[in-house]
Amino acid sequence: MKFTSTRNRSVSVSFSQAILDCMPQDGGLYIPEEFADLRKWILYINENTPFASIAGTLTSACINKEFSPIICETIATKAFPFSPKVRRLDERLFTLELYHTPTGSHKEFGISYLVNCLETILTMKGDTATFLDASVGELGASLARAIRGKKNLKAVLLYPRGFVRGLVEEDFIWNGGNVLPIEVEGSEHTCHEIVREIFKNRSIVEKYHLTVANTANIGRLMAQTFFYPYAFSRIKNQVNGDIFYAMPCGNYSNLVAGLYGWRLSLPLNGFICPTTDEIKLDLAGNCAIMDSIVDLQSRGSADPASPSNLERLEEIFDTNSLMLKHFVYPSDVSKEETEAACRKLFLDYNVYANKSTSRAYASILKRKEVFEEDDASVVLVMRDHPALNSEYIRHTLGEAPEMPERIMEALRHTELGRPCVASPEEVFLTMADEL
Repeated sequence: MKFTSTRNRSVSVSFSQAILDCMPQDGGLYIPEEFADLRKWILYINENTPFASIAGTLTSACINKEFSPIICETIATKAFPFSPKVRRLDERLFTLELYHTPTGSHKEFGISYLVNCLETILTMKGDTATFLDASVGELGASLARAIRGKKNLKAVLLYPRGFVRGLVEEDFIWNGGNVLPIEVEGSEHTCHEIVREIFKNRSIVEKYHLTVANTANIGRLMAQTFFYPYAFSRIKNQVNGDIFYAMPCGNYSNLVAGLYGWRLSLPLNGFICPTTDEIKLDLAGNCAIMDSIVDLQSRGSADPASPSNLERLEEIFDTNSLMLKHFVYPSDVSKEETEAACRKLFLDYNVYANKSTSRAYASILKRKEVFEEDDASVVLVMRDHPALNSEYIRHTLGEAPEMPERIMEALRHTELGRPCVASPEEVFLTMADEL
């Protein structure tokens, strides 16, 4: 599989180059040029096929001209000692739980996969690379955990002062590890601005072989495509009709990944989601993307610090506009409807749901006409452990789930005892001294 840019289809690069370069220099995002037809394989897998095996086979199918099947299987096995879980709530409702990870975040799947892909590529090339990311939550802890012991990878993590969490001293550069955490005077927005400024400096990017661990990197996004064949393998023998997925939109990465799964011939019939500032309902009740009224070439460059996958979503709509207008089903969801959905999940199924999952379930309740007539089933995607949003759940239900110890570790404050920085130039100097 080759990869091209959302803004220049003449670009054609390998998977290795796409995840090493992170973002094309035309300001767009990398996307697959084409998709294989994997219908026979998808129909063959079943509830006994491990997630890592599904990931390894899909990796091999997509990038078999670069890596052998054995290497692909090895990457997936190392990346995924954890797995999603599928639960059946009733005859037509399932959940896909993506939070059974060390930090309780779905991000860990993509980060672990990206790290193991990169380490393999860099080992084969005899090269090194450095992640540069801003974090206030689990991304930093997940990335530090994933690159622990990796010889070819380092990470520079920018945090607002006082927000370093989930790191251990043994991983720090100055203790012989491969993580350089830097506290910044300012907010999360300040950290993002510094990352943006650094990525504008091509000499710095090339000197340190900088890349990112967020979904601007297609390698991080690809791993999320594996969720949907996995869910299908678990429910295909339990359903008789169509299959829909309901999810919170976030930065649209899971929605794009699900649509990529569909383009690989995964049997599914649509996606149900709450409306957002960018995804609305048009007058006919169909999905409309507001940014599409602005030509891509008239926009600023894609954001390496806090990415949106809307541009990738637009590309899918542009390629398959007639069908996809009836393939993504947004619904307007109010605060009251979200809270009612949270309560209903708990009372009916004993499921704790955070705010984003509750909004997705509220969308299911409002979009029953999409799936009820055809005896269809819906898979509710639950991205992060509900304990990470315990304040909302307690406010809505009067109680909240207990936080597992592993997640408490990922949230525990880490004291650096080092000076803070306030500008990209100071980050440059710190990198020059430490890396």
